[in-house]
Amino acid sequence: MAEPKELNVVMFPFMAQGHIIPFVALALHIEQKYNHTITFINTPLNIKKLKSSVPPKSSIRFLEIPFNSSDHGLPPNSENTDVLPYPLITRLLEASFSLKPTFRSIVSDLVDSTNGHRNRVCVITDIFFGWTASVARELGVFNVIFSGAGGYGLACYYSVWSSLPHRRTDSDEFLLYDFPEASRIHVTQLPSSILKANGTDPWSVYQAKNLPAWVDSDGILFNSVKEIDQIGLMYFVRKLGRPVWSIGPILLSTENRAKAGKEKGMETELCAKWLDSKSPNSVLYISFGSNNTISASQMMELAMALLISGKNFIWVVRPPIGFNINAEFRAQEWLPEGFEEKTKERGLLVHKWASQVEILSHKSVSAFLTHCGWNSVLEALTYGVPMIGWAMAAEQFFNVKFLVEELGVCLEVARGNSCEVRHEDMGEKIDLVMNETDKGVEMRRKACELKEVIKSAMRDEEGFKGSSAKAMDDFFRTAMMTKDGVEC
Repeated sequence: MAEPKELNVVMFPFMAQGHIIPFVALALHIEQKYNHTITFINTPLNIKKLKSSVPPKSSIRFLEIPFNSSDHGLPPNSENTDVLPYPLITRLLEASFSLKPTFRSIVSDLVDSTNGHRNRVCVITDIFFGWTASVARELGVFNVIFSGAGGYGLACYYSVWSSLPHRRTDSDEFLLYDFPEASRIHVTQLPSSILKANGTDPWSVYQAKNLPAWVDSDGILFNSVKEIDQIGLMYFVRKLGRPVWSIGPILLSTENRAKAGKEKGMETELCAKWLDSKSPNSVLYISFGSNNTISASQMMELAMALLISGKNFIWVVRPPIGFNINAEFRAQEWLPEGFEEKTKERGLLVHKWASQVEILSHKSVSAFLTHCGWNSVLEALTYGVPMIGWAMAAEQFFNVKFLVEELGVCLEVARGNSCEVRHEDMGEKIDLVMNETDKGVEMRRKACELKEVIKSAMRDEEGFKGSSAKAMDDFFRTAMMTKDGVEC
């Protein structure tokens, strides 16, 4: 006879692949390690995709929360940022407040029991859903925010949005008054939403409601590692007066990532065979994530840098800015003349989607040219791969700053999709990281050290538990307690 489940863990991510994927990874991890029921909430179209992204034998329960995008001035069937132009994302964020009554009803029903005893419920929600904390508090339910972003990057993001310090100075550089551990930030390290913010724009209005609401939660879960990210984690302990649990890296497997709405542009076996034909530490992997692309001129410069570097490379290519990112890639139009022919022996262009974990884990890969989204950062560090940073949006610029200044495993090559880049400079930086230079050797050494730190943090076996495994256990012990600390 199966043991009764201890908790009903309710999970509710924001409607964006970069947010949903870490939540799915966490749900599968909890299902594997703990005796808890998992209820995954999202809008109908996202739930439809998600059902196919988990193993057939999974017991995760999916609940739809009704949402009609047309009611909020959005195109029909717009339930995910993947299908929205950037200016409309704030409208989707604002529309999320309309989900509050239904969310409250769902959680209330899960708490209520026919036998007169309250069911044990733990609510895990998104950093963009601060409003859920007050609902959980009202219902007397344990609630935490789960951040798919790292502590340092999110600390900078939270601090800058809270006070818009760049608007209070004429200088191009500024300090964060409540996060002095971070050195000066340059205005070019700000995502466009923050750079344009004036306190009354849609992003500012939304964040003014969202960020202060975090204090109503019972703590924050971070997909990060304590030994690596302590500076950023302690910011939130200090700022919110709430506990943090660093439980990462929680990563979605290659198979499940492919199912979670991603299209395979090339068979994994073919990619692996190509990598097998290359020497150890000889390949540059290039990818800007699922939602980012660069301008046509930047694409040309990057391609020319690859030509002059002479390095092996795998490049996940998507159409440049101004074109449908999910359309077919026209190499003859967007790359230098004869590029594919000139690089056919040492280059591989992968269209739309690549098996990133399998690529990064391969012995032939030497470095990763990346937008430094936190999922990609964790995957690179897990396999000891140094990075070349080219941030595009959100907290990615702060992630690059952290990786360069604090961890020493990254070299920055460009900032954003509108900055001017020169192929000569990019080629030099690629060579600096991949060749046996003092810089390149030191970056690889530090990346390998962090690989071992991560491996130790995730160990969960008889006689030894790493910091992330301990944090997950502690989180669930805390979740089993009522507000006054008495076990349910």
